[in-house]
Amino acid sequence: MSRRLQQSQWDFGDAAESQMPRTVYGVSELNRQVKAMLEGKIGTVWVEGEITGLRKQASGHVYFAIKDEGAQLSCALFRGIAPESRPLLNDGTQVLLCGEITLFEARGQYQLLVRKVELKGQGVLQVRFERLKRKLQGEGLFASGRKRLLPEFPARIGLLTSPSGAAIRDVLHVVQERNPSLQIVLEPCHVQGDNAAAEIANGIQRLNRWSARQAEPLDLILMTRGGGSLEDLWAFNEEALVRAVHDSGLPVVSAVGHEIDTLLSDFVADVRAATPSVAAELITQGVFASRGFLVEAASQLDRLANRGVGLAARDLTSLAGRLDRVHPRRLLDDCLQRLDSQFEGLERLARQVVAVRRERLGLAMQRLASLRPTALLARREEQLTWLQSRLANAPRRIHGDCAARLNQAMGQLDLLSPKAVLARGYSITQDARTGEVLRDARKAKRGQVLCTHLHAGEISSTVNDPETYH
Repeated sequence: MSRRLQQSQWDFGDAAESQMPRTVYGVSELNRQVKAMLEGKIGTVWVEGEITGLRKQASGHVYFAIKDEGAQLSCALFRGIAPESRPLLNDGTQVLLCGEITLFEARGQYQLLVRKVELKGQGVLQVRFERLKRKLQGEGLFASGRKRLLPEFPARIGLLTSPSGAAIRDVLHVVQERNPSLQIVLEPCHVQGDNAAAEIANGIQRLNRWSARQAEPLDLILMTRGGGSLEDLWAFNEEALVRAVHDSGLPVVSAVGHEIDTLLSDFVADVRAATPSVAAELITQGVFASRGFLVEAASQLDRLANRGVGLAARDLTSLAGRLDRVHPRRLLDDCLQRLDSQFEGLERLARQVVAVRRERLGLAMQRLASLRPTALLARREEQLTWLQSRLANAPRRIHGDCAARLNQAMGQLDLLSPKAVLARGYSITQDARTGEVLRDARKAKRGQVLCTHLHAGEISSTVNDPETYH
């Protein structure tokens, strides 16, 4: 509920502004008012764009957005709406949507509630129409060379239509004014619904058989009904009916819907008329021209009838839209959409919790694996094997080290040994008696016995005259 508050003493704005009350809305109330404004001012619209972010819920609802070069619009297609179009919904598909602009109050999200889905200006039936058209055209059913001319002055015709529809009244009215003597054999049938195509096809066959047994056969068959949507006129696009028109021994005039409606029965018929009234004019053209009646009268009546039907259809659409906006289903759809939103949140939270628990479990399993006795025992066995290997190699390594040090010491000892000096040609002279090394010749004494050591052997000598030694 909104409320009016006086400005606080702590607001330092303009003095005049401080005296003005302000309206404060709750979020829910503001969203409700915006929703009512959107639905009341805009209502039902057609929007074209490319599907993106398509999400199909288990509830049967479908959520997506449509986008163009500059913006996106959120869309909701609730369960039971446009079931034939749901297989066509995919990301990247260009679609034409009809629906009501509204606001999803729980999120404050402006969105389109979709009521109709068409593929870039073509509905599901339009796609089937084009596919069957290409097939039958390839078989030659629409070839212009097989079409027959209508008799100029027909006396008796077969009429295939609903006895309670507007088309039969239009035809009878035009015939009554232009050629009252024309005999009409009525073959009543449904012109809309699941079994309509089979009834019309059987009617064409019955009229052909009946005409063949008469002394005055039929001159042609007029197949007609009033206008409607593509769904209403779909019976005249069924393959069985198209083939029945093709196989008819009598010329067939197709006058189904309005001028803008083009059906497969129009392509295969010998003559196609824009409306039931125009078909009646074509059939009675010869007689009427001979009488000099004015063609404009029937055409003017037809235009007035179409205008009246169009105005009535517009009023009906407006009333249906108003009824749909206040229907309890809208409230239920909002609740279901909110439920879908909460369900998505729960799923997302559940995935996060599972991910965290899975990560914790992985860490615990790693720690458990590191503390497992078998793993510890394996590591100890590896250490023992390594130590045994070192112990087995230690004597050889120590022996090799000692041998290397011995060889090094012996080399150094050889370098310092007197024998190494003697080997280079030097000698050592000692007193033979005391063993004292004689380093100075002047210290030698007469009669002193000396021993000179060479690299190989020794020489004994006696000093004769030490003064002669220098």
